[in-house]
Amino acid sequence: MENDFGIPTAPIVTSRFADYVQRDGRSHGMNLRWSFPPYPVGFIPKEILHGYVEGNDPLSGVPLMDEVIFALTSPLTDEERHPKILKRPERPRLVEPDTEENLHRLFLESGWTDGLPIILPTEERVAEMLTGTDRAPDEYVGMMSVTTHEERLQYTVERVAAIAVMAGCRPEHFPVILALGASGRPSMPSSTTSFASMMVVNGPIRNEIGMNSGLGALSPINYANSVIGRAWTLMSINFGDVRPGATFTASTGTTINYNNMCCAENEELSIWKPFHVRKGFKPEESTVSLFRGWTMLGFNTGPIQRMAEVMKSIGGPFGGSFTFVIDPLVPKAIKAEGYDDPDKLAEYLVNQTNARFKRPEMVSFIVVGGEMNPMWVTTDFSCFQTVLIDPWIPKAGVKKDARPLRMPEATMCKDGSCGIEH
Repeated sequence: MENDFGIPTAPIVTSRFADYVQRDGRSHGMNLRWSFPPYPVGFIPKEILHGYVEGNDPLSGVPLMDEVIFALTSPLTDEERHPKILKRPERPRLVEPDTEENLHRLFLESGWTDGLPIILPTEERVAEMLTGTDRAPDEYVGMMSVTTHEERLQYTVERVAAIAVMAGCRPEHFPVILALGASGRPSMPSSTTSFASMMVVNGPIRNEIGMNSGLGALSPINYANSVIGRAWTLMSINFGDVRPGATFTASTGTTINYNNMCCAENEELSIWKPFHVRKGFKPEESTVSLFRGWTMLGFNTGPIQRMAEVMKSIGGPFGGSFTFVIDPLVPKAIKAEGYDDPDKLAEYLVNQTNARFKRPEMVSFIVVGGEMNPMWVTTDFSCFQTVLIDPWIPKAGVKKDARPLRMPEATMCKDGSCGIEH
């Protein structure tokens, strides 16, 4: 307002976030005249809040309203008009050589991991990971920060490869990891409200790299799902610069951050068009779709009307985005109720909930599961981006090991007669 329109501005934020907004100003070149009332302000009686307004800024000791009047009436200084943007030095490419035990300690104590054991990204291992793409190691992939208050850090193909090694990936997984990096989106953005994320892979690469879209797709029983989901978290920690209390403020956090509900869509058993096709991509293209929200309800059954009831029950304070993760049996049952098009189903559900902020495009459906039960998982997640994976795949195709690593696959009954003696 002040820079673009010449309107005097007096921003106010609670004292808990004073350091945040001041670092924001230094990172983006905006030295604003902040005032800081006490913290917290949520769920506080209005009499106490009035006292905040009439009292002193707890950081400066100056009456809050005097600070506001000063900010609005005193001319800007030269430093305020021409702020210097601070840039952090680029991190070194290599760490000093040491024993394996000491290097594991270094990574853990430096906050470069998720607390679980990692594979150390030696030069040899990173070089092998780089065979999973034709891109040059020094090509920039994207920029990321878990908070809007700090500059976004750039990262190269090589640095993404180091993360992929740490997560336990193989070169066949690398194109998906690079697509995640190209999104520039962290899986665990800084917010006191403890965001969770989900990522869903569509297209041919799902089966090429052995991702699970069927039975237990969201459970830890599939190698590709596990390491790809973890790699997004490790990218967020390192490229997004997670520092608890400084850049990351999730009040309770969520265990979903460990793996980000990583799975593929069960296109083979779904009677609907794949999710990425409904987003405008071709069936033969491979994509990864990214979702974010707070809430997940894991046990749901019943007809369409039950879906509408659950939507009403978890409608968050910020409106109404919903993503249903549904077993392939559910669309077949829904078809019997007269809905064979997920877009029309979304429109029906939104009309049923009669919510002020809800729109059909804010309701998504992902078909995942092994047809054990017509159940669905409800989330308040919204899909915020779908990224093409194909540009990161080598021209010769996905780079697989001579004997690709695969965990045991679920034994599925194809004709309904399993276990029945004939």
